[in-house]
Amino acid sequence: MRHVEDVVVGRLLGLCLGLCLTAYPAVEMDFHLPFEKYKLPNGLRVILSRDTTVPVAAVYAIYDVGSRTEEKGREGFALLCERLAAEASRDSVEPKVDNLERKGAAHPDYTEFYGATPSNELGLALWLESNRMHGLALTEEKLKTAREAMQQEAHSFDGQPYRKALSEQWPALISINNDVTSDDPNAATAADVSKFFNTWYAPNNAVLIISGDFTIAEAKKMVEQYFAGIPSQPQPLRPHPVEPARAASKTVTVHDEYARVPAVIVGWPAPKRHSADWYALDMLDALLTGGRGSRLDREVMNGRQSVLQIEANLGWPSSAPMDFKDPGYYAAMLIHKPAFSAQDIVDQYQQVIDAVAATGVDSLELKRAKALLRLDKANSLQTALERARLLGIFELLDGDPGLIDRDFAARLAVTSDQIQAAAKKYLTSARRDVMVIEVK
Repeated sequence: MRHVEDVVVGRLLGLCLGLCLTAYPAVEMDFHLPFEKYKLPNGLRVILSRDTTVPVAAVYAIYDVGSRTEEKGREGFALLCERLAAEASRDSVEPKVDNLERKGAAHPDYTEFYGATPSNELGLALWLESNRMHGLALTEEKLKTAREAMQQEAHSFDGQPYRKALSEQWPALISINNDVTSDDPNAATAADVSKFFNTWYAPNNAVLIISGDFTIAEAKKMVEQYFAGIPSQPQPLRPHPVEPARAASKTVTVHDEYARVPAVIVGWPAPKRHSADWYALDMLDALLTGGRGSRLDREVMNGRQSVLQIEANLGWPSSAPMDFKDPGYYAAMLIHKPAFSAQDIVDQYQQVIDAVAATGVDSLELKRAKALLRLDKANSLQTALERARLLGIFELLDGDPGLIDRDFAARLAVTSDQIQAAAKKYLTSARRDVMVIEVK
């Protein structure tokens, strides 16, 4: 259903892009997303954000459980429960509606279920989500089928280049809280999984967001009808991941039999979420990697012509900047030409960062980065589903959906001096971790 909104707003985005690329001041605009927040007696937090521009409504449910929440012996349960929730809900037969598609995903710090629908199907979307929250009608046979499906999916990715490095080896290198285990918890019984689901996927551990074209009064009535009767659960004990003080940087070399081009991953522990330094690093990333004309594009991709592709951000590779709780990480992957050694690439990358630490950035370069961020913000807020997602993430991770406005303003308030200071303090060779990915 996101295609419905994309068609409607495509011309607006094209116009915005043209303005952004021709004159930076043209995108000097403010963003504000109105919403109403309240809580049901069972603890379910509800956020309503109305916008009648497009006849589409999005329903987004986010639960405070992810891979970093799992207890020892329960690794893989969040992913398994996310997969089971659609197929093993308490009603075995669900209506099939051409215009309604619900999806889900398990992240390190949360699990989400989402979808967009024509406005007149909002009630059905809410019923489907409440049906999921009521619990799993799980049998050993259904659990076995889900395990087999997950195994098949995992095997389908086995031959992809860099996959093992990104999903297993790099997370294990940078954090004691990323104890990567099998995504197939074979020892679990249906009773084990149902208990985990009932504990963590309860209304008092969730946020429900409705965004788009609807009436507030009608939405509240449907939320009450479908969700108020779901009982809350005792609050589970939640782990609080803490990383030990860094004694030294780490460098490892791994071999990838499927990759045809070598790569390096370089990263640093990040400052506290929503701190001034955190925003400064996010802006620095935009300066370094923000498309054509960025520092790395000019100096290592086109200048030295050593790097073929770069991916980087706060939270990379499993998260976007706003998607993770502390402790966080800033990392980049640089796929490079075989004629250059891994150390060449690490040195070139560090030199670009050190130049920022030494001399800062000029005003035009900073304006360009901020213009790109404004464009990205304008793009993301065009769809009801993305607005719902951002509101839900800020509520779940920060307890404040209003950060959707203030977080962006804080990014745009970052100065050249702050960027320079953050590069000097955080992105040093003494603090960095490096993974060299070699090919045959």
